[in-house]
Amino acid sequence: MSSNSFSNHLVGETSPYLLQHARNPVDWYPWGEDALALARRADKPILLSIGYSACHWCHVMERESFEDTDTARFMNEHFVCVKVDREERPDLDKIYQTAHQLLTQRPGGWPLNVVITPNDQVPFFAGTYFPPQPRHGMPAFTDVLRRIVEFYAEKRESLVHNAATVKDAFLQLEAQYAGDGTLSDELLDQAVATLRQQFDEHHGGFGSAPKFPYPTSLETCLRGWARRRDSGQADPRLLHMAAHTLSAMADGGIYDQLAGGFYRYSVDQKWSIPHFEKMLYDNAQLLSLYVDGWLATGMEGFRDVAVETAQWVIRDMQDPDGGFYSTLDADSEGQEGEFYVWTVSELRSLLSEEEYAVTEARYGLTGAPNFEGRWHLNVARDMAGAAEVCGIDEPLAAQRLLTARRKLLERRAQRVWPARDEKILTSWNALMIQGMARAGRLLGRPELIDSAQHALDFVREVLFSNGRLYATTKGGSTRLNAYLDDHAFLIAAALESLQARWRPADLDFARALAGLLLRYFQDEEDGGFYFTADDHEELLYRQKPAGDDATPSGNGVAALALLRLGHLLGDAELLAAAERVLRGLAGAMASYPAAHGALLGALEEYLNPTEAIVIRGDEAAAAPWLDACRQDYAPRRMVYWIPETGAPLPGILGERKNLDTVTAYVCSGHACLAPVTELAEFRRQVAVKS
Repeated sequence: MSSNSFSNHLVGETSPYLLQHARNPVDWYPWGEDALALARRADKPILLSIGYSACHWCHVMERESFEDTDTARFMNEHFVCVKVDREERPDLDKIYQTAHQLLTQRPGGWPLNVVITPNDQVPFFAGTYFPPQPRHGMPAFTDVLRRIVEFYAEKRESLVHNAATVKDAFLQLEAQYAGDGTLSDELLDQAVATLRQQFDEHHGGFGSAPKFPYPTSLETCLRGWARRRDSGQADPRLLHMAAHTLSAMADGGIYDQLAGGFYRYSVDQKWSIPHFEKMLYDNAQLLSLYVDGWLATGMEGFRDVAVETAQWVIRDMQDPDGGFYSTLDADSEGQEGEFYVWTVSELRSLLSEEEYAVTEARYGLTGAPNFEGRWHLNVARDMAGAAEVCGIDEPLAAQRLLTARRKLLERRAQRVWPARDEKILTSWNALMIQGMARAGRLLGRPELIDSAQHALDFVREVLFSNGRLYATTKGGSTRLNAYLDDHAFLIAAALESLQARWRPADLDFARALAGLLLRYFQDEEDGGFYFTADDHEELLYRQKPAGDDATPSGNGVAALALLRLGHLLGDAELLAAAERVLRGLAGAMASYPAAHGALLGALEEYLNPTEAIVIRGDEAAAAPWLDACRQDYAPRRMVYWIPETGAPLPGILGERKNLDTVTAYVCSGHACLAPVTELAEFRRQVAVKS
């Protein structure tokens, strides 16, 4: 953040990203009527700059351009300058990222710099990072701005035509949803076939550098493997694709080998050197994936990664009041990765000779360092290999590595920490609540369930008010109407929380959220949900997102959550709404199935209905029944233990005839087996097919 004496209209904001720019000489405004009205009165184009607090290149552009008084003077003279935190305003980010792609025919990113007309906010220029002087084939930022000013002054008639073209292009996006609404499992097979082609056989993952985890793609592989296993058509390659990727990431530099948790992405194909920011939403999805990977393969390393990641989140990313913070910055002390890397001399000074020997063997600390003259830790050998190099047995090697890691983590904690964005976002919290509750339930870690339900209580108490949900809170300021993702992800989180530990309030919350989703977001005519509510401020375009990006599609999560909640409650309206989502977005899925993993997960459970298991009885007596449900990877299974004091469910799931023994109800879709009171018979019913 600039330390000069300037201040602008961002000084009253709560977003850490906006506050980083509050002392820039640029006269930044937050998005709102003040800025829009000023642009209309002054007939100036709006320079809309979108980023987020952990964004490395956002920091670079700030230092180079937005803190430069000459650049700021030109911006202030010719533009109304608006700063947006993309994490607070994903509605604006989605619109203008799409506009960038339409205008440039290239994917966008952050910082995103878009110039829009003052009257109708239509973009006529879009770009990402620009340097202060021409380099690497990129023009200087000030040169770009001068050309925009000239164009705006001299070619207004072109703007009218361009605006109509851009608006038409947005409307054309709806055409991708057109289709006959046919739903079949061919889409599931097509997605898997595409992922096979994109799979990196050597290093895992999909595509080349930069390498992203793509959690929904990995989940598509795991679900595809389970689906074929259950139908007697085993396809071990799908499991290999997921397991190989999870192993490579866990051993790579994209994983924090000391504290746990994952960085945003790898800049190389081998997962070795990451972009060092840590995002809550990545870790939420990967936490669930590593639990599922452990269930599917039995590989204990996956369980360890899940536990370490959850512990890092609780330790470093959970507010004492319950909510989860958003991000850790990539930079500290002005350098990317500074917090995480080591010199050999520093390692030797901290560790005993025996500890260093194992550390060196485990992480391959020989030859040239792998990150700007220092080491970023990657696993080079498994523990057996490290023990062999050191000439000791494996348990001793593991013990020495454990003490070494503790020492290094303790020393690292004394460094200057990366900035932490402590705003609490409803959608990202929901993803982590779901991941934490799932991990706690399936790994037998009650402290993780405690963490999840503490966060869920915080969201319900702070971000849900007067019958409406809000998107963000920080420092006592809760604001911004919630989006589709907030509602959909939170319903899914509440359902996972109920499976981890039954609380009637969570079921009531899920019901209320589903009601809001149907009332304010639903396209009743064509199916699906819009990203913004029908009483949201009017923007350039009201999107109905279908594909996954860094987080799963809100429509996909909504469809699956409504299917599951509908089956649990026997609610035909919820089931019908889920079906309308799938039929309304069938054309989008068919256009490129592999990009619609969340929708495909819902489609699978529509075609092969969710298995709902309800267990009633004393907690201690019910424990082996619950354990029987947790032995295998069964992605279409919901399992609820409801205590005697629990609120009843409708129909057969609410029955409780024999109070002296455990009773289980196994249902699939609308059909239920006869209640079972014998554990052996129950185990037979819930055993997965092979």
